[in-house]
Amino acid sequence: MILQVPSVAAAPLAPIVTWESLPADFVLPDDPVGNIQQPLLAAALTTALGSAGRIQHQMLIGSNFGLVATINKKTVVKAPDWFYVPQVHPIADDPIRRSYTPYLEGDPAAVVMEFLSQEEGGELSVRSTPPYGKLYFYEQILQVPTYVTYDPYEPSLEVRCLQNQRYTLQAADAEGRVWILELELWLGIWARTSASRSFIDEVTRTGCRSGATGLTCYA
Repeated sequence: MILQVPSVAAAPLAPIVTWESLPADFVLPDDPVGNIQQPLLAAALTTALGSAGRIQHQMLIGSNFGLVATINKKTVVKAPDWFYVPQVHPIADDPIRRSYTPYLEGDPAAVVMEFLSQEEGGELSVRSTPPYGKLYFYEQILQVPTYVTYDPYEPSLEVRCLQNQRYTLQAADAEGRVWILELELWLGIWARTSASRSFIDEVTRTGCRSGATGLTCYA
């Protein structure tokens, strides 16, 4: 008689994450942006922070710039459409950054933002094996406290905050805005009827406006 014991699937091993410099010979991705609004919206986010007096020399704010982690001894790079790091170490020798490795070069990223493309999955993918999904990478590897996604095709805005190592969608207020603690501002959507399009709206406690592209910061 043969006794068969039901097999039990082994739990997946947690990835081993280390924080190492980007290898000098590593070829960074040069993917085109998903739509023409992305560079304008990313620039407007940075402009709004500057208008509110929130940008300091020790910060790192970037767009389509590689964030680096070493997972199971392999270099992994994701380039969010926009990100914010509160404090980084100054660069001693090379004045131009090719990439940014959290912890090794300064604070981890506090806010990451992606503008959704029409490709399946990408920015909301939880794929936990190479090539890692962006949501998985930001949530489980970089552990970014706030992950913002904006869909210019709907349009819609979603804000996820890290709670107990998992992202939780944040509810908007009565005006459709969500408070971003790390930036001390609100994010929402407003419609500019003259262009029949919607743009991201920033509202800070101090009050300012930067509306050249339709993305504003005001009291």
